[in-house]
Amino acid sequence: MVVLKGIPSVLSPELLYALAKMGHGDELVLADANFPASSVCACGPKEIRADGLGIPLLLEAILKLLPLDTYVPSPAAVMDLVDCDKARYLPVPVWETYTLLLGRAGCQAPLEKVERFGFYERAKKAYAVVATGESALYGNLILKKGVIPAELDIL
Repeated sequence: MVVLKGIPSVLSPELLYALAKMGHGDELVLADANFPASSVCACGPKEIRADGLGIPLLLEAILKLLPLDTYVPSPAAVMDLVDCDKARYLPVPVWETYTLLLGRAGCQAPLEKVERFGFYERAKKAYAVVATGESALYGNLILKKGVIPAELDIL
């Protein structure tokens, strides 16, 4: 638990450190409970454990601190449904929750949908993967860090 003013308590010191060290364009994966986080992290990204926490709770907290990239068509990406789930019109209500939370943080861009194996490859290049307890199918989310604009000094 973080014991600092203004820092959401669901953000561990390890996650805060990763958010602070990330640069513009670096990506953070919020992985659901079914995601092979340890396997993906064997290839390079830092693995951060957030067992028992859902992605919407973490996303809301992260968006209070992390600027999203405004130089790309979408700074947030989800794993797209595989063909058999598309064929049966599998609903993914957690995507609506993500869109709502991103919108509250000022992001109006639609979620980018990335094919399953493309998502895994992209995750291998991420700065960090947060392994959560999210149980929603297709709950994985990638966030691309943006910049905080410089304050303009007017003389």
